Amino acid sequence: MLGGTEFVGRAVTEAALARGWDVTVFHRGRHAPRPGVTELLGDRTTENGLAALARPGDDPDGGYAWDLVVDTWSGAPSAVRDAARLLAGRAARYAYVSSRSVYDHPAPAGLAEEGPLVTGASPDAGGDVSYPLAKRGGELAALDAFGDRALLARAGLILGPWENIGRLPWWLGRIARGGPVLAPGTPDLRLQYIDARDLADWLLDAARSGLHGPYNLVSRPGHATMGQLLEACVRVTGSDAALRWTPAEKILAAGVEPWSDLPVWLPPGELYDALHCGDVSKAYATGLRCRPVEETVADTWKWLEELGGQAPQRPDRPEVGLDPGVEAELLADTA
Repeated sequence: MLGGTEFVGRAVTEAALARGWDVTVFHRGRHAPRPGVTELLGDRTTENGLAALARPGDDPDGGYAWDLVVDTWSGAPSAVRDAARLLAGRAARYAYVSSRSVYDHPAPAGLAEEGPLVTGASPDAGGDVSYPLAKRGGELAALDAFGDRALLARAGLILGPWENIGRLPWWLGRIARGGPVLAPGTPDLRLQYIDARDLADWLLDAARSGLHGPYNLVSRPGHATMGQLLEACVRVTGSDAALRWTPAEKILAAGVEPWSDLPVWLPPGELYDALHCGDVSKAYATGLRCRPVEETVADTWKWLEELGGQAPQRPDRPEVGLDPGVEAELLADTA
């Protein structure tokens, strides 16, 4: 596991350990690894940062040192390139957690894996690279090194315990404070997302079955609605929060940004179609199963409580959430 201590990497590590697999975690040492893993330290962005992966430890019979490598990297593709090249002869398979952002914009509703992809991506790109180009470049790097031994999991919105982006944790924290809560749009808006633990389970099953190539990896559209998500937050927190559903037009007119100011939510339109209406029939045909939204919300709240209510935050991602003053003004205007 390249990483393995936060969010998706943590979910994959937990799932593998639960199966009784031997897990090696290669990371920078910023967070304590899960007990029971073999720990290798290194920073893949520095010169000789992958040295720990090249140390002795290969199968003495000439086989692979590892059956599977899982990589969640979202920075410069050159880091994926270097790791994949180094491990191509030492690992049987390489699973790269990519993104549906690799599809050319605007991605229409119902887009499958064969849809047009962003142009200009390169596995050799370093430095600052846009997220779509970084993820597509990472895919190309994995394919260049592993060919049909590379599995590309094109995830969409990811929620669940260990989230370090802040989307579901923000909603849970806001609703836990109680009182009137600005709820965007209409409660019947259909969502498409995946719990990190369901992503991890599918990834391990798929790799073990020898699947390769790209898979859109999110729930079916409408697996949950915005109303079901927020109502589940009210129930699990036990707060007196009252959801005040507010027309999208009023929210947008106030300068509120969907997705960042109001996490998860997007009003109907091109971006909504791209992120909440993808074709996932290929992944479901190969065993993807997605747990109920109530379970994802309850388990995320339990995890947050264990942390004292404060979720970790990735330093390379901006904090999300609506300014309380803006929310108050909108609520007053709709009262």
